[in-house]
Amino acid sequence: MGEGQQAEFLERVMVRVLLLAGVVLAAPFAASTQELPVARPGQCFARVTMPAVYETYTEETIVQPEYMGSRTIPARYEMVDTQVLVEPARTDQVVIPGVYRTVRETVMVEPERQEPVTVPARWESYTERVMVRPAYVTWKPGTGLFGRAQSAQGDLLCRIEAPAEYAQIQRRRMVAAESIRMRTIPAVTRTGARQELVAPARVEERQIPARYRTVKERRELEPAREEPVLVPAVTRKETLRRVVSPLRTEWREVLCDTNASRAKIAQVQRALTARGYATATDGVFGPATLASMERFQRANNLAAGYLTMETVQALGVPAR
Repeated sequence: MGEGQQAEFLERVMVRVLLLAGVVLAAPFAASTQELPVARPGQCFARVTMPAVYETYTEETIVQPEYMGSRTIPARYEMVDTQVLVEPARTDQVVIPGVYRTVRETVMVEPERQEPVTVPARWESYTERVMVRPAYVTWKPGTGLFGRAQSAQGDLLCRIEAPAEYAQIQRRRMVAAESIRMRTIPAVTRTGARQELVAPARVEERQIPARYRTVKERRELEPAREEPVLVPAVTRKETLRRVVSPLRTEWREVLCDTNASRAKIAQVQRALTARGYATATDGVFGPATLASMERFQRANNLAAGYLTMETVQALGVPAR
C-alpha cells in the first residue's frame, strides 16, 4: 500500500472513530453549541473531518562518507623534432666530359678552270629577186576592132613586147664565221661541319653533404606520480512526505435542506458532471450525488462528507 493510500485509509478510519465517539459520548446540546462560530440567520454549520495536510520534502542521506584516497598523475610528455642521419657526407669523383663546338667550313672540291667552247657560225636569211625570163616581142591574139558592128573575117593578131619575168628566192648568208672562245668553270666547294675541342674531359671531386630527416620523438617532461586526494562523500536524495496538519474536525458552513433549494442542488450536480464526476441533475441530493461529491472533494483536497461552501465555490456555483 502506498503512502497516499495509507493516509486515505487512516483518514477514513479516523472519521469513523470520531463519528462513533460522537454517538457514544454525546455531550449535552448546550455544551456543543459553545464551539459554534458566529453565524447569520439562514447559515448552517456541520462538524466536518478535515483531511490531513502533507508536504513533500527531500532528504539527503550519506551512502558513503568522504575519505582520503590517491590518484595517479600521468607522466607529461612533449613531441620534439629530432634530426636523424640518413646518409653520411662523402666525396664523389665526377667525370666532366670534354666540351666541343661545331665549326662549319668550306672545302674546295674542284678548282676554277678554263675550257674552250666552239661558237657556231651565225647565218641569216634574205630574199633575192631573180629574172626568170627576159623581155621579148611576140604575137598576141586581138579581141576585136573598134568601129565595126561585126567582127572582121579571119584571125586578129597584135604584135606586143612581153616584159621580163622575175621570181623571189630565199637565200642564206653567213653573218659570223665559226669561232672558239674560253669559258670559265667556277671552282666546286662543299660546306661541312666538324667538332672542335674547346675543353678536354676532366675529373672533379665533389663534396656530397650528409643527408638527414626530421622525425617526431616523444620526450618525458615529468614522470608519473601519486598524490593524495579527498574523495567526497556519496549521498542519496530521497523524496519523503510528512504531516503538516493532522486529521481533524472543524465546524464548516454547509448547504442543507434549510438553506439550499432543489435548483441550487441541481446547479451543483451540473457542475460535478461538467468536471467529469457524472451524476443525475434532478435537484435531489441522493447517494449518487454524494459519491460524486466526495470523489471531487478528495481529488481537490477538500473536507469530505458534507456539501461545504468551499466545495460549492470550488465547483464555481454561486453560494447564495
